[in-house]
Amino acid sequence: MAIVSSGRQGLLAALAVTGLVVAACGGNNATQAPGSTARASTGAGSSTGAGSSTGAGPSTGTGGSSTPASNGTGGASGVPSSGGTGGSGAPGSMGPMPSFEQIGGSVSVEASWTGAEQDSFMAMLQPWMEGTGIQVNYVGSRSMQQDLTTAIQAGGTGLPDVAGIPGPGLARDWYAATLSDGTTALKSLDFIDADAYTSSTAPGMAELGMSADGHLIGIFSKAAVKGLIWYNVNSFDGTAPATFDDLEATAPDPAGSLWCNAVENGAASGWPGTDWIEDILLRQSGPDVYDSWVAGQTKWTSDEVKQAFTTFGDVLAKSYGGGQYVNATSFQNVGDGLFTDPQNCKFVHQASFITDFFVNTSGAAATDFDFFVMPDINTQFAGALTGGGDMLGMFHDTPQAQSLLQWLITPQAQAIWAARGGYIAANTGVPADVYKNDADRKAAEALQKASSFRFDGSDSMPGEMNTAFFKAIVDFVNDPTKLDSILASLDEVQASAYSGAGASPGAGESSAPGESTAPGGASSEPGGASAEPDSSAGASTTP
Repeated sequence: MAIVSSGRQGLLAALAVTGLVVAACGGNNATQAPGSTARASTGAGSSTGAGSSTGAGPSTGTGGSSTPASNGTGGASGVPSSGGTGGSGAPGSMGPMPSFEQIGGSVSVEASWTGAEQDSFMAMLQPWMEGTGIQVNYVGSRSMQQDLTTAIQAGGTGLPDVAGIPGPGLARDWYAATLSDGTTALKSLDFIDADAYTSSTAPGMAELGMSADGHLIGIFSKAAVKGLIWYNVNSFDGTAPATFDDLEATAPDPAGSLWCNAVENGAASGWPGTDWIEDILLRQSGPDVYDSWVAGQTKWTSDEVKQAFTTFGDVLAKSYGGGQYVNATSFQNVGDGLFTDPQNCKFVHQASFITDFFVNTSGAAATDFDFFVMPDINTQFAGALTGGGDMLGMFHDTPQAQSLLQWLITPQAQAIWAARGGYIAANTGVPADVYKNDADRKAAEALQKASSFRFDGSDSMPGEMNTAFFKAIVDFVNDPTKLDSILASLDEVQASAYSGAGASPGAGESSAPGESTAPGGASSEPGGASAEPDSSAGASTTP
């Protein structure tokens, strides 16, 4: 069956259809334990049963899924090959709902979205599944990066059709990797109109998904703004300190500690700490040093990077529970201490995606929290902002996989998750009034006002460097006195990781200094991308 409608009516129809998915996905908003895997197999209009599919390759799920047609049939994408931007991509311009072609068959997807995020992702897919007749076999795993790396090293055995990519650095690595059949692990997305896709995203964002030889290899379906300081509105009036020093000098009352931090995330543990380093370095030493560091030119033992780690160490010294607690606590639970009675902490530093976890994991109401942007450190670099995006890529080139990726970059698809909360669209055509809460709209506005915007640094580094950075954070949180040896070890990894990575200066750049960035230019961590995974990648990853 085709869904053909237009403009606002088309969006409302899509949102109405996704009401079915809340029940289909369980509707309990339960969050998976770190490192765990959530499985779902859905067909058009079917219910979803956890554990009902293998996730690798097509299969028929339980719970009423229709039997899929054979994979590879149809021969055409279910949404327009133009990239499905649904219009000009200008903010506030949705355009008509894409018309879907019946394709049938199935597509396997792995990303780091579990619990409430998985529910929202499946809701995002519902109109597309209804319109194309394609069944989705989904695996949500917080060990996504490790899963995909292992499958690639095994020659491709077990790779899903579509998966979250933990950032631009790994996307380039995986595109350069060769599988046992002689093809690249990550496939090019030449079926997407790159110009149309680029025009629908923030300046510089689409380029992050390009390979060195000019092919699009990853798309952003979800964004997040980083460097946000969250607080409980019932105990803090929201007056943002003028500088970071003022923020650090704030009395923690009525909480016992100034900060809550949590960096556990299975194989991707440590990524929330990398966000701290990136936010501090950009505000302390500026965009030029940040770009040079991301590109592998500024050493980890440099004064600038060491100063950033030292500043983060000051934050850790004022964090609830100490290093052991920070390393043992899932990033999903970082907000727990904001909403206890009495409060354990006064502030949380995290990206815009965290609102989902405040509500669905920490038990807060949507009206209990708000944020201000992390204050400046060096006024010379006032207004600097970091972000990322949940990136998705294709490992098996099938009509079903192509159709899915084309749908996910449309404003109509992304508006569905935006309306559910905890989400910033990567497509700038999603209207501001679609967002569920003020926090999401406010995050998008912060992105627009940034004087300089830089993409998540760790996600833009080669995979080997990214992994070492994550581990370094865990080691530093465990014992800050070992900073010199930790940074020296990172210098050694840097020397090898960049020798054949082809990283270029400014790889982490999403827009030039002074340029404002449209909504949707950001994040990773949980999600398709880095498990930061969104980041993400994806994202997610970072989310």
